[in-house]
Amino acid sequence: MIHTDGTLEFRHSEARGSSRLYRQSWLPDTDARAAALLIHGLGEHSGRYEYVAASLARRGIALHALDHYGHGKSDGHGGHVPRFSVFLDGVTALLDDVRKAFADLPLFLVGHSMGGLIAARLLMSRQDEFRAAALSGPAFRSDEAPAAIVLWLNRLLSALVPTVPMIALDPALVSRDRAVVEAYVNDPLVHHGKLTSRLIAEMATAMDDTLARAPEVSLPLLIMHGEADKLTAPAGSAEFHAGAGSADKSLRLYPGLFHEIFNEPERDEVLADLGDWLEAHL
Repeated sequence: MIHTDGTLEFRHSEARGSSRLYRQSWLPDTDARAAALLIHGLGEHSGRYEYVAASLARRGIALHALDHYGHGKSDGHGGHVPRFSVFLDGVTALLDDVRKAFADLPLFLVGHSMGGLIAARLLMSRQDEFRAAALSGPAFRSDEAPAAIVLWLNRLLSALVPTVPMIALDPALVSRDRAVVEAYVNDPLVHHGKLTSRLIAEMATAMDDTLARAPEVSLPLLIMHGEADKLTAPAGSAEFHAGAGSADKSLRLYPGLFHEIFNEPERDEVLADLGDWLEAHL
């Protein structure tokens, strides 16, 4: 497997002009049969997916990823985003770059958690450029969703003091593998602080809008979710799957697995499912 890295530059008015995003690629040792864009989740970074990249590289699939605005090695305010569209702008910049470099290859889209939400939003405007899409634990719903009055207060804070810190993610809910949780906690590129009122408000709006627009997604779609996930709700995946306009769609629920199904003790089984499904759509 060959690894390369670099930066992308994108412009967005809500991000105060130009921002630089860290990007990296993992390529098969032989000619690639296909390429995939990987969109990582909230608070983490693309470097946590090297095991996923190695699994796909063995099948001849090149993986391309970036660190979102405010994440990992990229520019931005950790735990905050001025608008959800800033994440989409970054992924679109990566898509355009990969399309230029690998124009002849079939292209897949893979998104985890918030990355699954971003991926679904991207499909609503650019799905014709992908052969198929796979979403892991997508953030369409949350079992820990605040009460309506709390959400209303957060929206008010988002308008008045958008960068005020509100809540933090519980690392113990990431995986049942203690080594994974320990690595997550000690990773300096993971955001361990609280999320801002603006980010929470933008996420909540994006979730509702994306579920309402599920019928617009029509390409082959795989949704994978751990049934014991307490960070994003399997019910949200079931709702999006039911509403999606795709004729070829599959929902796979994994009993007992936590949020990061690619980092659970059963990860080889999960990655085999993902790889087999992608290969079937080449």
